[in-house]
Amino acid sequence: MHSHRSTSQPTVAVVGGESLLGKEVRELLESSDLGANIKLVAADEEDASIITRGEDEPLLISSLAAADLGEARIAILAGSRESSRKAYERIRKASPAPVVIDVSGGLEDRPETRLRAPMVEPPGHRVSSAVQEIAHPAAIALALFLTQLQKAGTVRRAVVNIFEPVSERGQAGIDELQKQTVGLLSFKPLAKDVFDTQVSFNMLPQYGSDSQHSLGEIELKIDRHLASLLAGAGSVPMPSLRVFHAPVFHGYSMSVWVEFENNLDVEAIERALESSHIDVRGKEHEPPSNVGVAGQGGITVGAIAPDRNQPRACWFWMVADNLRIAAENATEVARELLK
Repeated sequence: MHSHRSTSQPTVAVVGGESLLGKEVRELLESSDLGANIKLVAADEEDASIITRGEDEPLLISSLAAADLGEARIAILAGSRESSRKAYERIRKASPAPVVIDVSGGLEDRPETRLRAPMVEPPGHRVSSAVQEIAHPAAIALALFLTQLQKAGTVRRAVVNIFEPVSERGQAGIDELQKQTVGLLSFKPLAKDVFDTQVSFNMLPQYGSDSQHSLGEIELKIDRHLASLLAGAGSVPMPSLRVFHAPVFHGYSMSVWVEFENNLDVEAIERALESSHIDVRGKEHEPPSNVGVAGQGGITVGAIAPDRNQPRACWFWMVADNLRIAAENATEVARELLK
């Protein structure tokens, strides 16, 4: 069993190590060259530790109540927003306190929090702050796409439809979609604890009125984060965007319409988009899908087609693994802090 103990290597604590995002962060940290001890901490206050399945052997996840977060150089908060706030109160009492990387969004409103997205930040960018929040994965994907697209030609305006997977609501969201799918096929009542509406076999602009989650609030958050990320990217305009529920487990899908200042051919656009974080699928390849990019980093763009009614505009289909893109950026922030 992993003990994650060492006197010579820095410790990175992953609070919410049992969550979907926590597992993704742990896998990237363990496969990286950071040379750090990974300490897994549960997101709740229970006294008992948790044994969970690792890739090769069982893993011990300490309870938040019993964990000594003061021994960590970095604490990555990957549980719920509520659990992250509780964990941060414990972290603040530690001396010295670890630097916090928040991927849950629970600390966004604190004055000491700074927004981060190394995938789209300029080389050499550094932030000195006690709390560094990873931007929303959809905002990171769009910022990466639009800043790279600007190399093909000046963008006048863009419109984006974002289709959100239920894994953004954690394991509870995945379980509810699965239960609803089975229930509908078996003519049984639907579980609605998370979404308060039918999300299986259904596209939606909003959840039920009693849901604790709001697509409108998520839309505002993406808009806010994207505006911050594009602020340092020159003249890239903010797109108009909407967020919709898609009845899928994992992966963001986005339909993007972009109008340029001048007419551009598709081949020139594809060449401009190609980069270390963008996989471009030309017409000779199958278009990208959220299922096909599961576990892959960066974003994938394809099905690029000129708009028949606007000669200076093109349609794009973009997909990204929401958990992976958030974990990738958290890992890069951790790399900066451990240098």
